Amino acid sequence: MIIELIKAFLFGIVEGITEWLPISSTGHMILLDQFVKLDVSKSFYSMFEVVIQLGAIMAVVVIYWNKIWPFHKSRQTGPLAPTGIWRYVDKDIIIMWIKIVIACLPAGIIGVAFNDTFEKLFYNPVSVAIALIVFGIAFIWVETVHKNKRAKISSLAELSYYTVILIGFFQLIAAVFPGTSRSGATIVGALILGVSRTVAAEFTFFLAIPVMFGASLFKLLKFGFVFSSAELLILIVGLITAFVSSIIVIKFLMQYIKKHDFKVFGWYRIVLGLLVLLYFLVIK
Repeated sequence: MIIELIKAFLFGIVEGITEWLPISSTGHMILLDQFVKLDVSKSFYSMFEVVIQLGAIMAVVVIYWNKIWPFHKSRQTGPLAPTGIWRYVDKDIIIMWIKIVIACLPAGIIGVAFNDTFEKLFYNPVSVAIALIVFGIAFIWVETVHKNKRAKISSLAELSYYTVILIGFFQLIAAVFPGTSRSGATIVGALILGVSRTVAAEFTFFLAIPVMFGASLFKLLKFGFVFSSAELLILIVGLITAFVSSIIVIKFLMQYIKKHDFKVFGWYRIVLGLLVLLYFLVIK
């Protein structure tokens, strides 16, 4: 049991690190499973690798609570201060959530409808490796093209409904092809559309909240809520370690992108993708 908990700890750390860096959490989890096998049923593992994302998403909720929770009394005074219900509800945050829901529609509708099909077709090491390489090249290309260009959109409030629906379609790419990276796909899409790195990253974090909660609930309902004591311990360890590592990684990333671009993640993806292809097509 101790060995299985150590494995769960490792899975949680990998989830927390790779969920927010644009290097594909799903891809890394698939690859980790090739080398570190949890001694659990197939149905439990299928649920586990998705539900531990709740630990990662709770890190976003904790860090950005003031930016995502709209129900609080306004401190603004003077003639421009909000009145009525808007004294207790932040209108800008409500609008942001409407945009988040709109951006989730493509992946929510198509991703859920064809989830099992996508898993059968693309959830394998070779597909993951190809996606890692392709989007690694995309990161490098986008950052090279946009070098020294001033972002057209530098705040969350400036994101139009047209822009967020397009970002949603980029997120759909990640829902189809594991290894693409949900955060990677949405950040690349946002950068192409002229969104600043900081806003692109923050919107990607917020976009993950309904996506991950929805995916986790879907998997839990599919698995059922009956766990053995060992399964429950494994899940709790994975959730906690994903939460703690996510807190650290999110704070690191937001500081990093203030002075650096995303090219380093592009090169990492390419190298990792090539190593995966070498291992599974040549060595193994």
